[in-house]
Amino acid sequence: MNLWDELKFDKNGLLTAIVVDDASGDVIMCAFMNDEALRKTLETGLMHYYSRSRGKLWLKGETSGHTQEVRRVALDCDGDALVFRVKQNVAACHTGRFSCFHRVLSDDKTTLRVEGELVFDPSTVY
Repeated sequence: MNLWDELKFDKNGLLTAIVVDDASGDVIMCAFMNDEALRKTLETGLMHYYSRSRGKLWLKGETSGHTQEVRRVALDCDGDALVFRVKQNVAACHTGRFSCFHRVLSDDKTTLRVEGELVFDPSTVY
């Protein structure tokens, strides 16, 4: 079974990329990839994404140095989402936290609480 035959890009030419920290098993990011981003990721072993807001390809860590090294890739049954297990270097989130999913729903089911310490100071990086 060939990966490229199984992929189903959306009408904008994008796939969902779910990123899991290989060490902890936690989901740390969700982003989008076009064909070029996926090809560059597989070619280099470093995560590349397509920025919908900037309309361009980007290498994770190109500004911060906080790269993601690919360890494993899995395609979902519909062919429209990929899960990447990565070695995250420093942090995934531009806010300074390790994971982008650091806002957790509280027991009252209405308020969010922030989990996790700052790993780096974003004001010194961006």
